[in-house]
Amino acid sequence: MTPATPHPPQASRIASMAFRRRLHRVYLAYTLSFIGFVATVALLEQMGLQKKWIGFVFLAAPVVVYAVIGIVSRTTDATEYYVAGRRVPALYNGMATGADWMSAASFLGMAGTLYLSGYDGLAFVIGWTGGYCLVALLLAPYLRKFGHFTIPDFLGARYEGNLARQIGVAAAVLCSFIYVVAQIYGVGLITTRLTGIASFEIGVFLGLGGILVCSFLGGMRAVTWTQVAQYIVLVIAYLVPVVWLSVKQTGVPVPQAVYGQQLQKVTDAEQRLKADPKEQEVIAAFRQRANELGAKLADVPKALAAERAAVEARIAALKAGNAPQRQIQAAERSLTLLSRDPNLTAEAWARERRDLEERARPLGGMPDHARPFAGDPNGDPPARRAYEDSRRNFLALVFCLMVGTAALPHILMRYYTTPSVREARESVAWSLLFITVLYVTAPALAVLVKFEVFTSLVGTPFDQLPAWIANWAKVDPSLMSVIDINHDGLLQLGEMKIGGDIIVLATPEIAGLPYVISGLVASGGLAAALSTADGLLLTIANALSHDFYYKLIDPNASTARRVLISKVLLLVVALMAAFVAARKPADILFLVTAAFSIAASAFFPALVLGIFWKRANRWGASAGMLAGLGVSIYYLASTHPWLRDLFHVSGPPTLWWGIQPISAGVFGVPVGLVVIVAVSLVTPRPPAPVQAFVDGLRYPRQLPTRNP
Repeated sequence: MTPATPHPPQASRIASMAFRRRLHRVYLAYTLSFIGFVATVALLEQMGLQKKWIGFVFLAAPVVVYAVIGIVSRTTDATEYYVAGRRVPALYNGMATGADWMSAASFLGMAGTLYLSGYDGLAFVIGWTGGYCLVALLLAPYLRKFGHFTIPDFLGARYEGNLARQIGVAAAVLCSFIYVVAQIYGVGLITTRLTGIASFEIGVFLGLGGILVCSFLGGMRAVTWTQVAQYIVLVIAYLVPVVWLSVKQTGVPVPQAVYGQQLQKVTDAEQRLKADPKEQEVIAAFRQRANELGAKLADVPKALAAERAAVEARIAALKAGNAPQRQIQAAERSLTLLSRDPNLTAEAWARERRDLEERARPLGGMPDHARPFAGDPNGDPPARRAYEDSRRNFLALVFCLMVGTAALPHILMRYYTTPSVREARESVAWSLLFITVLYVTAPALAVLVKFEVFTSLVGTPFDQLPAWIANWAKVDPSLMSVIDINHDGLLQLGEMKIGGDIIVLATPEIAGLPYVISGLVASGGLAAALSTADGLLLTIANALSHDFYYKLIDPNASTARRVLISKVLLLVVALMAAFVAARKPADILFLVTAAFSIAASAFFPALVLGIFWKRANRWGASAGMLAGLGVSIYYLASTHPWLRDLFHVSGPPTLWWGIQPISAGVFGVPVGLVVIVAVSLVTPRPPAPVQAFVDGLRYPRQLPTRNP
């Protein structure tokens, strides 16, 4: 008897269509249910439901849904665990990639950066969206055709063995770990604000539980279907408040359409605020405080002794006058903050002085929103130099974000999950569409919020300030603080310090919207952070379990053992990342862009040359990856304040051509590219099977070294 074909093409197509129809029904029902859930909570708020319970509901309910998806999708099958069975349709892979991509930095940080930086913040929009064009043209189809599990897999196959694989594992773990710390930091902010708990550290570890339930049991299969659900939440959460704000200010429900109109109003308000005598008083007061610190820095030991004596005298006076105990304790705490080490005190005063000098500028240190670059190309030499530096940094950041996007392992892994090369390319297009929906909204959101702050918040009496200011100050004073420095009882723009990481989360409260919208936005931010953290943790665990343990230590390990080790490693890495995030090492945006620079320097030249240049060999790739990675890490460690403190780097930082550390990859990528080419040309050609492997990637035939 002739055996029947197990999977005839027609039957396969029918099964695929049925699978897609089932997905359509499930996620349509999920979307309608989520909208109904929000409407129900809004009704309960009108009936008197307290804000703290609204926060708990928006924190717990989505996480429970994500956990259910994770549990239902649990698996020990290697193909399902690592690449979701390679059966994710392009549309849904695009949504999952969109969620994977819309990290805490994109959801929380991008609009905040645009709010604080104006035009310069557009570098993030251009760089991140442009990066997906590179993914579609240079990488995604070829990596899907390769058909393995991870990026180090590709490096090991293309570059003849384990040397390039090991470097790839180290680079993937490093950039993904830095990135996941940023996501867990964002989760901590959201959890702390929603639940009202006093400790940021507790918020971090509460949020960590939500991350683990999504990825621990089901790997890529669970992460994929969870990320689709998370994209639906985050896109609704992002669009609702900005549409509401647009209607409130202009009557038009399309914020992108009124962007230019509101930008002109913001520009007019900026000119009014810069000419306001009250704002000038604030600037003068901050400048005076900066000058006082400058005088102290001229003789730190003497100033430290005088300040300590003054505080001790104040404590004695408070005790003699039977002052309230809280005042005495506050004075005693200020005394303990006066370090007896003059060097540490000098560093603290220098940091404070820089902050005061930054605030002793018009608009609280913010540039004019519509001004393209700092300085003036037609001004005096300092103004021209500032203009050139600003423009150079803008272009460098766009470059780093583009090539970093095209090299991030957790994003490239997503294109291993599609059924075919064609769907991999289609899913990039879907990804770009789903991401663009939010990215074209962020500039409008920043302008609408700035207009609201300029016109509604500035000038408010301090005793009538909205409660959200005090609430956010409790979460992290470095993200939100106000001070009546000119003692007029009214809030001036320069007297408010607001961090970019909370702009989106605080938008509903700034706009005076119902608290249910605050909960909705927070749930969207949580979905963005959770989705990216899941993908990153899975990337790290897979690199260590599959590329390190299975490929290098125990090639005979069973599938179940490999999956188990991946789960254990995922848990360990998640706990380590939560520990680092709880220490608040740096702002979210810096952590993310540092990860981009590292990924771009380590992977982009090796991947692109590995696909398009047969002459690239293992010695060139290994040397280039190490050189690019080393240059980026060195530049970050020698120029960024937090990393300089961490590595005890002394002396003033030296910027190369004025490039900020956020764009370190602009040096690492060219160095890696040049080293790969140079070393490959002076060492033997790759053997014929490897060159055939490259041809198999680029032309429509079976790869000669493909694994089953």
